[in-house]
Amino acid sequence: MHSLAQEIRAFSRHNLRKQCTRVTALSGRRTLETWKDAQVQVVEVAAAPPGDACGYVPDRSLDLRVGAVKPWLLVGSQDAAHDLDTMKKYGVTHVLNVAYGVENAFPHDFTYKMIPILDLPETDIVSYFPECFEFIEEAQLKDGVVLVHCNAGVSRAAAIVIGFLMHSEGLSFSRAFSLVKNARPAVCPNPGFMEQLHKYHQCSYKNGNFNDAEG
Repeated sequence: MHSLAQEIRAFSRHNLRKQCTRVTALSGRRTLETWKDAQVQVVEVAAAPPGDACGYVPDRSLDLRVGAVKPWLLVGSQDAAHDLDTMKKYGVTHVLNVAYGVENAFPHDFTYKMIPILDLPETDIVSYFPECFEFIEEAQLKDGVVLVHCNAGVSRAAAIVIGFLMHSEGLSFSRAFSLVKNARPAVCPNPGFMEQLHKYHQCSYKNGNFNDAEG
């Protein structure tokens, strides 16, 4: 067997496979970079179609995935909240809209509560908990199904639902976060919200409001 040191000494750059890199600039200019004689050779390839000049592939598909944290408690994006078929599929009766700049799509079909919240780490998300929780509890008492949504269904809506589970069921932050994450894997509250949820957990724990085994 050859030792690693022997393999390194015997290695030659000529053994490397020739690589090429396709580059799309923000202007839409597309080039192909290859190595030849220890120099980079740049060859321009077909230009991007007019109006499609961007250095990435935009995702224009709708996010209609709804996370069922409980049969009556859902979390999702504005896309799901604006798709009537999706709303009917999940039996939604109430909508808690915590997005910013997103209107309620079907005011005659569902019971709405709109609370515009900015998705910024410095936003005091906990200050919105009481009115959000009250609306969710009202929907539950009426045997309704409530969808909590923001713009992307990733940060604000998730933070509200995590906080609600901690408040209503005495769950620890980690347990509540895990339930919401399992229901909708895309959720990821911003760092400021995460810190506030941790503090909310600690405050509730000091007050003896937990029944979760994790504490």
